[in-house]
Amino acid sequence: MENLIQLQKGSKSFGSRRLFEDASFAINEGEHVGVIGPNGAGKTTLFKVLADEETMDTGKLVRSRNLRLGYLAQHDTWKEGETVEDFVERGATLPIWELKSIGRGLGLEETHYASVIASLSGGYRMRAKLLRLIGTEPNLMLLDEPTNYLDLETLLVLEKFLQGYEGAFLVISHDREFLRRTTDHILEVEAGDVVKYNGNIDDYFEQKAMIRTQLEARAMSIEEKKKQVLDFVARFGAKATKASQAQSRLKSLDRMETIEVKPVAVTARIRIPPPARVGKLLLSIEHADLGYGEKTILSDVSLRMNGGDHLAVVGLNGAGKSTLLKALAGKLTPKKGTVEYGYETSLSFFNQFVAEDLNPNDTVLSAMQRKAHRDVLPQDILDLAGSLLFSGDDAKKPIRVLSGGERSRVALGQVLLQKASCLVLDEPTNHLDFQTVEALTQALQAFTGAIIVVSHDRSFVRRIGTKMLEIAHGKANLYPGTYDEYVWSMEKGAFFSLQKEGAPEKSRSRKENPNGNLGRIVPTAVGKDYRELRKTLDKRLRQLDHLISSCDLKMANGAKQIAQLNEVLLSGKGDSSATISEMGKIQKTIDEAESLWVSSSEEREDVVKQLSELTG
Repeated sequence: MENLIQLQKGSKSFGSRRLFEDASFAINEGEHVGVIGPNGAGKTTLFKVLADEETMDTGKLVRSRNLRLGYLAQHDTWKEGETVEDFVERGATLPIWELKSIGRGLGLEETHYASVIASLSGGYRMRAKLLRLIGTEPNLMLLDEPTNYLDLETLLVLEKFLQGYEGAFLVISHDREFLRRTTDHILEVEAGDVVKYNGNIDDYFEQKAMIRTQLEARAMSIEEKKKQVLDFVARFGAKATKASQAQSRLKSLDRMETIEVKPVAVTARIRIPPPARVGKLLLSIEHADLGYGEKTILSDVSLRMNGGDHLAVVGLNGAGKSTLLKALAGKLTPKKGTVEYGYETSLSFFNQFVAEDLNPNDTVLSAMQRKAHRDVLPQDILDLAGSLLFSGDDAKKPIRVLSGGERSRVALGQVLLQKASCLVLDEPTNHLDFQTVEALTQALQAFTGAIIVVSHDRSFVRRIGTKMLEIAHGKANLYPGTYDEYVWSMEKGAFFSLQKEGAPEKSRSRKENPNGNLGRIVPTAVGKDYRELRKTLDKRLRQLDHLISSCDLKMANGAKQIAQLNEVLLSGKGDSSATISEMGKIQKTIDEAESLWVSSSEEREDVVKQLSELTG
């Protein structure tokens, strides 16, 4: 397998700040590499070095003669007024007809190509940027945070493309599930080191913990040997009969290796000050039409939020998620209907544009203090600033020198310090690294007030949202299934939602199922409605039968693999720790398949019953 690009002893600093030193790694043909590390560690700078947009202080970059490198940067690269067609053709080596053929697989239709690219949603801009990159026929792609601001549909399109991509790529991302699904290697940039690991993100965490344990054990062993030598010298160094041995042992200290075990990175811990008061009913929106000017985005929206409700809002980009959040936060007046708040309800709102309202002359700390509730202690503000990656001198930086991502983190800190009883959060995990997202997730799970959140981070949504509101076709409806079922329906392109825009309310009624599956739909429709409902139920039944069969096969194969590995373990052959680790992974797959089998079987029974009722 050929090296496409190789970094040899590369070092890069900005002023006194070292990003990486003596970094060496190679990227081979066909490798799918996730690039991770804390914010500010130097991941984007490393990409610029590989793309020849930045020079290293020292070191060498070796490129294969066959290398064709494509770079998808975070910043926009189109010209003012440029159409999608002009943008994707610029620099392309593939003809436009072939690009459009590939574009269909990315969800780009013919009508998109005449549009000005700047007028499209973030999801379609990303598809156009990716198509332009493909058009240059690279065999190594550098993708810098491509998942930011993508809706679930576009994220799944990107995942599917990368899973089938035959070339190599490096992708910077903080989305753990995305990395789990798309990569087979991890490149970690942290504390001046760049280290490459085999396997996906789960394998990386396992390997890193194992390597650290081995290093610590080796370092302890060496320190113990050094102590023994020094004790011997102290006891016998002055004796003539032992002096030469003492000197010999003393010299052996110089030959002993020195193992540096770097301190464990401080794990972020976010503590959200508890709400001053949480009532039973915090807010309600009744029969509201929402939009801008003459345009209505969402119609007849009704929702009640009680204390302790954690609501995840899901839907495609442009469907109206942010519009709904603005209305709930009091930032948008309904065209029709009402938004009302409970007695003493306090609400705090975060979105990416809140950062624009920051005073550029404030420091990070003074900006957070300015918005903090009067009962919040100064130490709490310092602690939260540190958890949001502003520690030491960084907390004293003026807002005017911060990047867009850093300003967003300051704004998020302001929101969390207000002791509000209801948090309305639009994409709060953008610009946060793994550790900070995990800390925020745990803090929000423990939050006793209400939360309304929009996020593209699937692991985050899965753990935060106890209820889901789906925005689709100009309507907002509580989704009757789990978040995993919603993701599954998006992956299959089968939205199991019979409450279509314009359908008469009396034609069906819906009751939520306590088991968390797709619930009951009791139809009374006739004619076209009857045929559509029957067709949808038949299709879902076929999907469930296929899913159940697939789970059966996974469980059977897994049991067979476990039995084989158990024999290897009992025989004493091979690496026992590796065998046990592999058995654990297989058992996890079996457990997941079994759980999906149970939920699918329960849903199948429900669908069969509905079909029986439908046919009389």
